[in-house]
Amino acid sequence: MTTIFQPAVSESTASTRVRTGGAVVRKAKLPDAVNIFDLVNSLSGDGTLLRRSYAEICENVRDFTVAESESGVFLGCGALHLYGPHLAEVRSIVVKPEAKGQGAGGRLLRSLLEEAEEQSVTAVCLFTRIPDFFFHFGFRVVDRTTLPDKIYKDCQTCPRLYACDEVAMVRGPLPKIAVLGPSRIAQPELVKLQTGTVAGK
Repeated sequence: MTTIFQPAVSESTASTRVRTGGAVVRKAKLPDAVNIFDLVNSLSGDGTLLRRSYAEICENVRDFTVAESESGVFLGCGALHLYGPHLAEVRSIVVKPEAKGQGAGGRLLRSLLEEAEEQSVTAVCLFTRIPDFFFHFGFRVVDRTTLPDKIYKDCQTCPRLYACDEVAMVRGPLPKIAVLGPSRIAQPELVKLQTGTVAGK
């Protein structure tokens, strides 16, 4: 996951559409899938972003937030993938080159972090080639092996698995649990899933 944008300068609010430096940010809807697909995959050829199928974008469109101009022109996107209450990942965050300087990238990131907070997620991770930008948002560099959920979900199928030049970063405490794939973490420390009777059944 690599980002291509300029930092935003103003603080965000909790509204669904927020204007910041000429960019408006909102949750994605299914018709946005075409623009998201085109933009994400325009940077997949060189490995900047992982390639995503159109079906995958549609299936996960509710993870995405989009930035657009005040006139409704698509500027960029970003997604928040939830692994569980212990971890979420900022991914596929990118802004069109012509949209730089409009605050879209920073606004997207702030919105995704707000969403993670609303979901009561304790840590947010990302992989990037521009770590300096994310220091301003409270992220720090960590060893990628401390994020087994991310490794299991994406890294094992990445064409750059053995030549990765991205930096793993986390905002918040390192997860002490994992819910995907093999884990060296002791079973008692894994998240206990609530079970119960569904109403009406």
